[in-house]
Amino acid sequence: MKCTNNLSTHLVLIILLFIIPFSVMAQEDKRPNVLFIAIDDINDWIGPLGGHPQAITPNIDKFCNEGAVIFNNAVCAAPICGPSRSANLSGFMPNRTGVYGNATNMIYTDLVKENATLPEYFSKNGYHTLSNGKIFHKHATENGVDFGHWAFDEHARARRYVKDSPNQKKLYSAKGGVIDGVKDEAYKSKAKLSWGPTKKDFNETVDYKVAQWTKEQLQKEFDQPFFMAVGLIKPHLPWFVPQEFFDKYDLDTIQTPEVKEDDLMDITKKDGTPLFHPTKEYQWIKKHGLEKEATRAYLANLTYADACLGIIFDALEKSGHADNTIIVIWGDHGWHLGEKQRYLKSTLWSEVTKTPFIVRTPQQKEMLYCSRTVSLIDMYPTLNALCGLPQKKEIDGHDFSSLLENPSNNWEYPGVTVSVDGTSVMTEEWHYIHYLSGVSELYDIQKDPMEWHNLIEEPQYEKIVKSLHQWVPKQRTKAQRIHYKKPKNYVDAPSDPTIKANRDINKLK
Repeated sequence: MKCTNNLSTHLVLIILLFIIPFSVMAQEDKRPNVLFIAIDDINDWIGPLGGHPQAITPNIDKFCNEGAVIFNNAVCAAPICGPSRSANLSGFMPNRTGVYGNATNMIYTDLVKENATLPEYFSKNGYHTLSNGKIFHKHATENGVDFGHWAFDEHARARRYVKDSPNQKKLYSAKGGVIDGVKDEAYKSKAKLSWGPTKKDFNETVDYKVAQWTKEQLQKEFDQPFFMAVGLIKPHLPWFVPQEFFDKYDLDTIQTPEVKEDDLMDITKKDGTPLFHPTKEYQWIKKHGLEKEATRAYLANLTYADACLGIIFDALEKSGHADNTIIVIWGDHGWHLGEKQRYLKSTLWSEVTKTPFIVRTPQQKEMLYCSRTVSLIDMYPTLNALCGLPQKKEIDGHDFSSLLENPSNNWEYPGVTVSVDGTSVMTEEWHYIHYLSGVSELYDIQKDPMEWHNLIEEPQYEKIVKSLHQWVPKQRTKAQRIHYKKPKNYVDAPSDPTIKANRDINKLK
């Protein structure tokens, strides 16, 4: 009997040794998936944020109405594509990496050399990572792999095969001197603005291809939880989308942003002269009376992007992943449409520093607004927490997962944006901007959301300025001179989706 008991005990132990690992794996496989959607150059002109009363974004509206947390005071880490994406995906603010401009390649900075980027960290911790579209921004490596292919287990790139070309008969181009298809050398400008309907139909455009790829991936079964990154290019310039999206907006009734012609006069240098002036884009639009045309073009591109999102949302709902997927929708920064007498981005005013940010967890069943000033840099630590990954102590940002449960929970951090010129510090009431030149601005954004009245010179706000200035980085890494260049063996989109950079994620922090 004793021998039999020992044998039985050994058999039980052996069985347990096999069962426990499989049980643990099964538990790990129940971790939520992540659908990570980036939209390029999108401002608050979407239905849930109400930035423009005529914006047509039915798919974003429906998505939010069915359950999501909308952060209406979210800010970007940097006000331009490359540095913003570098910060979000590395977890490090520009003042720590020295990535302030699009030409700087973050992969060669000291911090990124030693630390896993967001997708690498998920891959390192048992997730299958895959992407299509614009997620990273010009991050080629020595082996020629571009646009962050190296950071994912697999990567596709629709842009390699498709180009959205305009209908020349309806083209607007500042550089080309073209207005409504008519070319005149007198119209030429160095302004970076162009728009018009494409020659191709919706289903032949780049972002449509990205959305279709996402749909196909969501129809698959995965052995691991997935981290799927999807990047839509529009409404980034040029504003070329199919005619059907322009047709949704009546040009005659388009409402344009209100602009004060003396808006920049209260932001001055020490000698009293204005620090800023109207940009060439604003001057070109103003000279030719194209405010409505430009506004309609941007709105058409937003509606196009929304249609692409609709394909993704519908595919997710019809997949077997909907009940176990976290969806994060973010814009890399905002965009000016005439405000502050400029178009484009790269400023520290709220039109650019604030950006759409929407999160849905599997538990979320209603639409909620959160006014806390979270930053896109907070996505990395928050997704780690939501997915049960080990927290990375090295990175910047803060876990805002408690705000997804209760948007009114305490949040002690302002939203900080760092540019090559200075720093923006945003709270729910105040917006403070400090430039490296020493010039500063202060706005009461609840009373003055358009930031028309700079309060920096008014003595009653000295204590507020002092409290906000403490969030300006005390140390700034010098701008890195590690510029992006196409290697000789450049690979626009590798045929082998597993091609990697010379990075061993197991050795990265």
